[in-house]
Amino acid sequence: MTPTRELFAGIDVGGTTTQVVLVDEQLRTVGHASTRTPALEGGDAIVGAASALIDGLLAHEQDTRPLTGIGMGTAGVVDTENGRVSVVSDSFAGWAGFDIRGTLEARYDAPTTVANDVNAFLAGEMIAGAGRGSQNALGITLGTGVGGALWLDGRLFGGAHGATGEIGHTPGFGSLPCTCGERGHLETLAAGRSISALYRSATGSSRTPAELSALAADGDAVATHIFQAAGEGVARAILIATALLDIETVVIGGGVSNAWPLLYPAIIGHLEAEPPVRGSAPAIVRGTLGDSAVAQGAAALSFAVERARP
Repeated sequence: MTPTRELFAGIDVGGTTTQVVLVDEQLRTVGHASTRTPALEGGDAIVGAASALIDGLLAHEQDTRPLTGIGMGTAGVVDTENGRVSVVSDSFAGWAGFDIRGTLEARYDAPTTVANDVNAFLAGEMIAGAGRGSQNALGITLGTGVGGALWLDGRLFGGAHGATGEIGHTPGFGSLPCTCGERGHLETLAAGRSISALYRSATGSSRTPAELSALAADGDAVATHIFQAAGEGVARAILIATALLDIETVVIGGGVSNAWPLLYPAIIGHLEAEPPVRGSAPAIVRGTLGDSAVAQGAAALSFAVERARP
């Protein structure tokens, strides 16, 4: 029987959780599942966990349809030409250098696209989310760390080594030590773990970013100051990107963006007080794809690549 629709799988491989979504040719989500990432068990185990999710979702389809394409977003510096991760943190074992594309294509006989997770996030938001209609954008994810990606002239811009957009490790944001070993990076102000660490250093109390957001909303002066500093730091990073690339849109996601009522006024306030040289700030929008943004973005990226084939 001829399939009635196309299906694309999007995979988000995080250090803790792996998510998979199935989307149709209209980029509508038709299935979603997640599991623990066996991050320290090697590439075969990591891809195997994702494949088990795909197989489970396909089994629930009313008729069997081969996948049209697969997209994966994963942490690390990604060699998109060869479908492998070049560099990744020690949260993963046996992942750098593993043949992700070849393994998935052999299993599903479907063309596979592998991208950095923040690139996948931004692709999804530009194709099917908050950034639709914009041709030049900066994506920023505020999570455990701070990630970045660029969308220029209507497509992802990877750069010479696949490391474009690492705005979280831009210097000039104070003197606090960063997890990478350097000092004064944006991540020391705006990452979730940094926000918690700053509050703990000031008060001796350990709180999650979500708890600190609630405290700030209730008037806690220390928590309010920390989110203000995080927002202003993000704004300064936006100014740098805008000066260099004349971007029109900034899409912000990640768990820390749940504190949007605190972050957005700080970002906008700084940009209004110190606008880019062109005289106007880019549009600042929060991502709309939610917690599954990377998986949905990976599926959307696979969709876009497939549609671009001659």
